[in-house]
Amino acid sequence: MSDIRSEKKPQAIYLKDYRPPDYRVETVNLQFDLDESRTKVKSLLTVVCNHDRCEGIHPFVLQGRDLKLLDVKLDGQPLSEHDYRIEGETLSIIPVPDRFVLEIETECDPAANTELSGLYRSGSMFCTQCEAEGFRKITYYPDRPDVLAKFMTTIVADKKKYPVLLSNGNLIGSGDLQDGRHFAKWHDPFPKPAYLFALVAGDLARIEDRFTTLSGREVTLHIYVQHHNRDKCGHAMDSLKKAMKWDEETYGREYDLDLFMIVATDDFNMGAMENKGLNIFNSKYVLADERTATDSDFQGIMGVVGHEYFHNWSGDRVTCRDWFQLSLKEGFTVFRDQQFMEDMMSRGVERIGDANLLRTHQFREDAGPMAHPVRPESYVEINNFYTMTVYNKGAEVIRMMRTLLGPEGFRNGADLYFSRHDGQAVTTDDFVKAMEDATGTDLVQFRLWYTQAGTPELTVTRRYDPLEKTYTVMIRQSCPATPGQPVKKPFHIPVALGLLGKDGKDAHLHLMGEKHAAAGTRVLHVRREEERFTFINMR
Repeated sequence: MSDIRSEKKPQAIYLKDYRPPDYRVETVNLQFDLDESRTKVKSLLTVVCNHDRCEGIHPFVLQGRDLKLLDVKLDGQPLSEHDYRIEGETLSIIPVPDRFVLEIETECDPAANTELSGLYRSGSMFCTQCEAEGFRKITYYPDRPDVLAKFMTTIVADKKKYPVLLSNGNLIGSGDLQDGRHFAKWHDPFPKPAYLFALVAGDLARIEDRFTTLSGREVTLHIYVQHHNRDKCGHAMDSLKKAMKWDEETYGREYDLDLFMIVATDDFNMGAMENKGLNIFNSKYVLADERTATDSDFQGIMGVVGHEYFHNWSGDRVTCRDWFQLSLKEGFTVFRDQQFMEDMMSRGVERIGDANLLRTHQFREDAGPMAHPVRPESYVEINNFYTMTVYNKGAEVIRMMRTLLGPEGFRNGADLYFSRHDGQAVTTDDFVKAMEDATGTDLVQFRLWYTQAGTPELTVTRRYDPLEKTYTVMIRQSCPATPGQPVKKPFHIPVALGLLGKDGKDAHLHLMGEKHAAAGTRVLHVRREEERFTFINMR
């Protein structure tokens, strides 16, 4: 074994340098022997060469951090010190056959993991957070979102301290072992990237309910909390069932496992996380005491529970190819949870609140020294890109697409996106392409919303000609310079416009050049720096 460790300055990572993985991981079999300071993890990976990439000799490269490597075997044979190389956070194995089984045993220290990334202690329980790059603190693995595999997880722990053992998927086995220990075995049949892996072990109370899907399947719903909080989960459970029903009715997305679980913990640094089948939340987004909680508390819980559940399709079943595509899952899912809250609460009030949040926070971000596109071109630390731009501006980009395509066209595009890319790791371009293909709409210029930073400004002037009976609207767009982008191309901006007649009702709008007039709001397409729209027969 060669072990080279050196302190390096953080290096920028660029979208243009993306390359598909040289190897695919088909299955992952994990075995955890939990201990507060010396947890042992055995991983069994079934790996296949990606023949589109594996011309010549390519090492199989895995990432790991703060791990003690105990053993490495290739197809059952122990590897010698000459067969692998550790350099910084990478473990490289060469040569390897086209198809092989790699067994790795490591040890980690959850109690010393104060980053709360990977496997760590949360009070008296074990918990994980693997997005974006936390899985590498659990075991060596190709820790990138475009490596999708089916996971089998066995957890062994002290039964008295940790009577509840949870992981992704469906529980397929459990039982007692010697020395007061027990085990639970979980299987997730859906391929997922490592960032969606989750494990929880502790002494927790469980609240249970059922949900019957549109196709008639019964899904078991569990919420796990500390025992003294078990009476504060009713609203979260109701919110979950409403979200499941709404996603079926609005997007045709049905839940796919037999079990859906939520765990609430006080020490969780991400707010909430959409791990497949096992969402982990900070307690503030689950617990509500009806005697003391405010309306905004209840509303916040409903929104976050919905958001993380909606990720089951927009993030889990279809995930992002690389972290530059973060808005693919987050922008889309924020938009979906905004739609959900509009339907559950007051559409107008919710929209005003979302717009105020954007104006107050995201506009400032877009106008400052840290302005960046919804899909950035580079980053040094990916955790710094969980921003209002990626999330909330990304949601507004999706909303504009829906405005351009109409509700039916957008739904058709979403259906195509989910069916075309189920089980894949894709890009924002793939999302837009699905919208184009489903509706026959050209969205080439619209893609600039993903690549250009800044908040465009519209100047609107109007003129009515009483002699010609025309009403002309002139719209001019501009966008201030942002770091690295001094000059901006015109965006494709949908502008919804309507006029009221003397009777206070919607006027019929007949745009010059069109054959017929139409009542109600019209969507105008602003594509150039200045556009002119003239409506005729305006009396």
